[in-house]
Amino acid sequence: MKKFLLSLLAPAVAIVFALAVASLALLATGTNPLDAYQLMWEFGTTSTSIASTVNRAIPLYISAVAVAIGFQMGLFNIGVEGQYLLAALFAGYVGGSIVLWAPLHVAVVLLVAIIVGALWAGIAGVLKTTRGVHEVISTIMLNFIAFSVIAYLLFNNFNNDPTALNLKTPPLPESALIPNLNWVFTALGFSEPRGTEMEGFLFIAIAVGIFYYLLVDRTRFGFELRASGLNPGSSLMAGVNPKRMINITMLISGGIAGLVGLSTMMGNLGAYTQDFPRQLGFTGIAVALLGRNNAVGMAFGALLFGFLDRSALILDLNDIPKEVVQIMQGVIVLSVVIAYEVVNRWIATREIKAAALATREMDDEAEAVAA
Repeated sequence: MKKFLLSLLAPAVAIVFALAVASLALLATGTNPLDAYQLMWEFGTTSTSIASTVNRAIPLYISAVAVAIGFQMGLFNIGVEGQYLLAALFAGYVGGSIVLWAPLHVAVVLLVAIIVGALWAGIAGVLKTTRGVHEVISTIMLNFIAFSVIAYLLFNNFNNDPTALNLKTPPLPESALIPNLNWVFTALGFSEPRGTEMEGFLFIAIAVGIFYYLLVDRTRFGFELRASGLNPGSSLMAGVNPKRMINITMLISGGIAGLVGLSTMMGNLGAYTQDFPRQLGFTGIAVALLGRNNAVGMAFGALLFGFLDRSALILDLNDIPKEVVQIMQGVIVLSVVIAYEVVNRWIATREIKAAALATREMDDEAEAVAA
């Protein structure tokens, strides 16, 4: 329990430090930090803002899980951005071109996204295991290739109306959409969100988190995954095939990444559009770092980022620079990495001292018995 509480010290210190830095930025603009934070809190805790915060957190959490799968083995999947955009394009086109029974239709859209994301990430895995290409280089290059492929297909093959200013895939039928969860607020006695709908994709995000936890912490594959990341040489001597692990890990990471954009597409957008949300893959890396690749920790990190993004809207309306939120997010990520390292070293030092003390006491007891 004590070790768990100490592990919470790092993110707490990082957040406090980020607030301090953001306060200095606000003071430099002539704004009272306490007034700004009060505005953000009051605006961010309304039922509408809570729904919006959750909606923003859902894709960030799934993106973080996709990145964390690779991190567990020391792989850096920087290509989540291209993987989820390409997967959403194909899933939107396939889903908008057919009509099926509702649960089956939703399952088909999800499956298409998972397959496309997995195959696109799998290219990086194959390049690493066959040609020795580092996954950071290959996934970054694959991002640019994916952006070009998306632009070509959306303009020439997958668009619903070539004359439209905002190109989009065929609209998803009602059977491919996931109902919203606004009823949860009324069921709990709160006012229903206005102008927004809390996405039902939340349940799928929770399922992804449970899958990640069980896979990494409760299966043999997860043990081999973590062991390969900590000590590849020892894992190889123990019979773990590193090339197989790399390929499977990249496929799983890409498959999860394929789900990132579906919360928006199967919610309020109803199609893949030319202005589809971007940068979710890169922000997911920050959330994974903040949550230390822990399923629950990443959930809190995603909610924090979602809350900051949502509450930043009220700053503009009060002539307060909303860029302070971006400063906070950047400082949180940088400081949490440093704080975790400092706390881990402190814990390790305490454990070494405790072990040395216990050894000394045993030696004293042995000498007393011998005497």
